[in-house]
Amino acid sequence: MADRLSKDTLEETARLITSLMGLHFPQERLPDLERGLVSASKEFGVADIEAFILWLKSTPMTKERIEIMASHLTVGETYFFREKDTLGAVETRILPEIIAARQQGEKRLRIWSAGCSTGEEPYTIAIILHRLISDIQDWNITILATDINPASLKKARSGVYGEWSFRNAPDGIKAGYFKRAANGGYEIVPFIKKMVTFEYLNLADDIYPSLLSNTNAMDIIFCRNVLMYFRPDLSKKAVTAFYNCLMEKGFLLVSPCEALASITTLFVMENHHDATLYRKDSAAGAGSNPQANARPALSADRFNLKGVPPFAPPVSQTASKPVGAGSNQQANSRPALTVGAGSKPALKEDNYDVALRMFNNGRFKEAAEQLEEELRHLPDGRSAILLARIHANAGALDDALKWCEKAVAIDRLDPYCHYLRATILLEEGRLQDAVEDLRRALYLDHGFVLAHFVLGSLFLKLGDERASAKSLKNALEILSSFSPDAIIPESEGITAGRLGEIISSMTKMS
Repeated sequence: MADRLSKDTLEETARLITSLMGLHFPQERLPDLERGLVSASKEFGVADIEAFILWLKSTPMTKERIEIMASHLTVGETYFFREKDTLGAVETRILPEIIAARQQGEKRLRIWSAGCSTGEEPYTIAIILHRLISDIQDWNITILATDINPASLKKARSGVYGEWSFRNAPDGIKAGYFKRAANGGYEIVPFIKKMVTFEYLNLADDIYPSLLSNTNAMDIIFCRNVLMYFRPDLSKKAVTAFYNCLMEKGFLLVSPCEALASITTLFVMENHHDATLYRKDSAAGAGSNPQANARPALSADRFNLKGVPPFAPPVSQTASKPVGAGSNQQANSRPALTVGAGSKPALKEDNYDVALRMFNNGRFKEAAEQLEEELRHLPDGRSAILLARIHANAGALDDALKWCEKAVAIDRLDPYCHYLRATILLEEGRLQDAVEDLRRALYLDHGFVLAHFVLGSLFLKLGDERASAKSLKNALEILSSFSPDAIIPESEGITAGRLGEIISSMTKMS
């Protein structure tokens, strides 16, 4: 590029990028925008930067183009043990507190690296945990790592890095946790690699917390050098969603340049030496705001809370069109649950609706108390399912499974009961049991697209790429009968088009 772009052109382009992608470039970051545009223009094969900007104005931004642009306009560079002050607080304060509190009880720990780039951050977390927990083999540890860039995720899954990724690593890390790769780089050892799960997720568009994406009941969320790219409303939306993803007393960790206090008052700010930490404390923070915990409203039929008929033969014996197919909203709902012969009437609609509203507003404890009181007297499948979801979102997996079992006992032919139990078993690390429940769900409803999707993801985690490809192909075939903007049943609001994009991204990463 011979000449620099004018300030007016950059400001106009910044507004265009914000409208297209939700990325925010204030005055001080316009030079970063210009460098990113120059880099992106080369990948798109447009040599002249001004011609590239004109092309952006006139060309529809597909998901693939957004991914390419995002890879150039956001800083993907990272390295092991980045931001030592924050990691020091994690290693010497946050994790020891959690480990000590759970050492004699349920040894369970859930951490999310949101915007993980090429994987150095989540692998750093895994190494820290391995150094801290002497009986780590006895723990159920989830390290979820997500990013919008499939190319970065593919590199992260390979676990191979060059010298530059170790520029801030403590002595002994490379020798203790890496081995020489064929290309001359360094490959992370298998027992650390297996601790991390990499998934595609768009923080600006996707829905979380969600059992589907495994973003619920987190103890710690790392989201460093990500929020600074979002326009203010998207930053606030993401931070509120992170709050709902966290367990009570859980931590959100952002980079020092991302002042969370200017975005939200939900979290309680704490200092540890030179690190600023943000803790979820409902009593001190969001507890005074009844809307602070609000999550996207759930309809009764979205999670199959209305159940299925008392007898539902396999789909192969019924209509061939998958449940929920197409844009007809009535096609997306299941019939109301009929409790078995001789049982008591279903829970009163108004009582159930009260509990559902409590759940939608993040008042999980009150919703659970309301439903448990009623279920002492009445067998009701949809209430048992909602109770299972409430406990799963709160990280109480034993209670979630208990209510799942009650729902199955009420109606063993409800495919959603088996699907929900599979998602809970996944959180417990019982992968083979989850496979069996997903197969039961698909036997009862072969058109259950989410069951195909989760089964494909699970096979990928188990290393069976052939079975994964088959399940994901089945999911895509079923999705072809939906309109792109149709909400997938039991998906917590994901559209058919969005799920198709996620599946396509998964195939790029494998």
